[in-house]
Amino acid sequence: MKFLDQVKIYIKAGNGGDGSPSFRREKYVEFGGPDGGDGGRGGSIILKSEENLNTLIDYRYQQHHKAQRGENGSGQNRTGKSGEDLVLKVPLGTQVFEEDNKTLLFDFNKKGEEYIAANGGKGGLGNTRFKSSTNRAPRKFTKGTLGEEFTIWLQLKTIADIGIIGLPNAGKSSLLAALTNANPKIANYKFTTINPNLGVASYDDKEITIADIPGLVEGAHEGVGLGIQFLKHIERCKSLLHLIDITNLDLKESYDQVKNELKNYSSKMLEKRELIVFNKIDLIDEDTAKDVIDDFSKDKNCEIMTMTTLNKESVSKIKAKLLAYVS
Repeated sequence: MKFLDQVKIYIKAGNGGDGSPSFRREKYVEFGGPDGGDGGRGGSIILKSEENLNTLIDYRYQQHHKAQRGENGSGQNRTGKSGEDLVLKVPLGTQVFEEDNKTLLFDFNKKGEEYIAANGGKGGLGNTRFKSSTNRAPRKFTKGTLGEEFTIWLQLKTIADIGIIGLPNAGKSSLLAALTNANPKIANYKFTTINPNLGVASYDDKEITIADIPGLVEGAHEGVGLGIQFLKHIERCKSLLHLIDITNLDLKESYDQVKNELKNYSSKMLEKRELIVFNKIDLIDEDTAKDVIDDFSKDKNCEIMTMTTLNKESVSKIKAKLLAYVS
């Protein structure tokens, strides 16, 4: 399935049905009179969050959505049938914006939340409604009101317990595949991951959602590399796993580069709990690794671990540790 995290759609709620101006005329019935029923209500457009969705791709191919119109009223005081509401399913983490793509209307943070994006029109009144002691035969009736119509933007910010961040080719996709049931694309070149990937790590009585965020290069907050479009997905992660390739020449520079991009995007990013993990530990000897880590950790206030995706035991230790970062 292709990934899409922003889309513009047009929505139109159903119009209300018209009231009826009917009069009762039956053979052998002495008294007639008005018997026009009311029109039915127009259907509304309702957005509903769905836990099993993780993309807005369906709305790229269908961008116009209209709810059903209410039926007109009829004689014998029969009210027209109301139009059916149109329910549009969106992924958890979707934000709804006005046409300017800046004014936030609603933010889906919980499974099964509903937001009425466009209200259906009200049904018109039949002439029966206007009958009185002084007006026995009213011909007055009203038409149904128009349903609301808007152009709105949907933006998806992935919701995950843990977000894996780091430079391109640090091994984020390999770690996600080792920790969860996800099958991300893995290759030995930069920017293998061009969309966030989600996976679920299963424990005895708990599940943790993990997101593999595309690699952040210097200037990402200004649109360099894959740009700012994926920084927003880190906002919703409860904690961060900062993966660093231990074979990099300057580990502090690699670490600071990613942290600076987060800071320049939003200072709130730096408030998230962080676990630093050095990957590819199998590619250097133990003494060198110890010296490198000791030097790196002098001014760090967060937990540091090492691993290689080729060793199941080290992966299991990382997986067990992540439980403490979501509680």
